[in-house]
Amino acid sequence: MKLASGALAAALGVCTLTACGGSDSGTGGKKQAGGESKTVTLVSHDSFDASPAVLKEFTRQTGYTVKVLESGDAGSALNQEILTKGSPRGDVFFGVDNTLLSRALDNGLFQPYEAKGLARIPDALQLDKAEHRVTPVDTGDICVNYDKKYFADKKLAPPKTLDDLTRPEYKNLLVTENAANSSPGLGFLLATAAQYGDNGWQGYWQKLKDNGVKVVDSWEQAYNEEFSGSAGGKKAKADRPLVVSYASSPPVEVLYAEPRPSEAPTGVATGTCFRQIEFAGLLQGAKNEAGGKALLDFLIGKQFQEDLPLKMFVNPAVEDTKLPEVYAKFGATVDKPLTVEPKKIADKREQWVKTWSSLVIK
Repeated sequence: MKLASGALAAALGVCTLTACGGSDSGTGGKKQAGGESKTVTLVSHDSFDASPAVLKEFTRQTGYTVKVLESGDAGSALNQEILTKGSPRGDVFFGVDNTLLSRALDNGLFQPYEAKGLARIPDALQLDKAEHRVTPVDTGDICVNYDKKYFADKKLAPPKTLDDLTRPEYKNLLVTENAANSSPGLGFLLATAAQYGDNGWQGYWQKLKDNGVKVVDSWEQAYNEEFSGSAGGKKAKADRPLVVSYASSPPVEVLYAEPRPSEAPTGVATGTCFRQIEFAGLLQGAKNEAGGKALLDFLIGKQFQEDLPLKMFVNPAVEDTKLPEVYAKFGATVDKPLTVEPKKIADKREQWVKTWSSLVIK
């Protein structure tokens, strides 16, 4: 939930890594004996977040401190690394997902490294297993969320599948994000391409358009301003009870509510979900290779994996990681998410988005 969690934290004044005294632990890039830097620089999207105590544990274990260089959304961050290929701004890049993975690999951004503990990550998540240029760190599911109160008041069953969203009883209820500039918007487009195929997704979107789907620029606008089920949407008097968000959005609504409710106010249509896998990799030309490798090991280690769910609201990549109670209780389990092969995404993404924009936006 990389876009959503950071935006919500900012809106609620929640302390994030870079907001609470900076993203460096104060070494100022000092050198260890032999001239090796004590700082390892992690380049990421703006929503990277980790508990200070967890990063201090990394320092205790390795002697390195982490400096986080936030670089906009995932697409913008990746673009900046492509432009500086060979002379990277940091040592490790975190935040490239399966929708952009082929682009990163085709541009040769990463050098191979088989992180310690990789055997505990399912093969299905290891999309570059032959070369180990990237390490899977977390997963998330982009799904339609619904406002439980709206549907209860209307005595209307919420939608469960993509097909349901085109039915007349859900006319003018759905808001989604622009697939050209939003990660969840693109994920939702890919879900429809996976479900209906190259020759069917356009017709599906025409049905959605005819059924009154609303498209806005960003997740923040869709979820916090247009969606009636969110805390922000209630304040904004939003009138759309269906939104493209994440399977992990309901725990957010519970965690930050005062008083904390016994039931999440939002639900997830699990038949609409697209699976994102988020990776980290050691950048070609990294100045601190040893520190970068240690950080990759740590990102799939126990402390960081257990910290992920309530910091970035994503699922740990490592199997059998203990989940926080609020996350496990209120998050939706998606047993059969829709997926698209990274190579097909790379081959088709630009044309899909162009066609989608012509059909839905114009």
